Amino acid sequence: MTDQNTPPVAIVIFATSDSAEGKSRVINGLMTAKEVIESGGDVEVIFDGKGVEAGVEFADPEHEMNRLYKQVQDHVTGVCKFCARSYGVLERAEELGIPLVDEFKQHPSLYKRIQAGVYILTF
Repeated sequence: MTDQNTPPVAIVIFATSDSAEGKSRVINGLMTAKEVIESGGDVEVIFDGKGVEAGVEFADPEHEMNRLYKQVQDHVTGVCKFCARSYGVLERAEELGIPLVDEFKQHPSLYKRIQAGVYILTF
């Protein structure tokens, strides 16, 4: 069922994959993005906080979950630039071609999205 009246969705992934619980949250965030895409909705995925590590890991072609990442890759807005630098994955994100999001003081602007009527889901 496609509902073209549904507002756009921003999926913000803060989780890491260093625990089973965290990895499940990352996967669930990406699966939700995939569901929106397959339903014809508008979605973007942002990796923020320590979640930038998961974004870089899943984007790596050698990672076991890269296939899922690739299915939503065209909707990945990127990783938080500030957090990527803070958690030591900035260079790897650049090598993998992941965009850096720096809309508000080198962070994604969730407020800008709220103003635009975007639903924000966090994982």
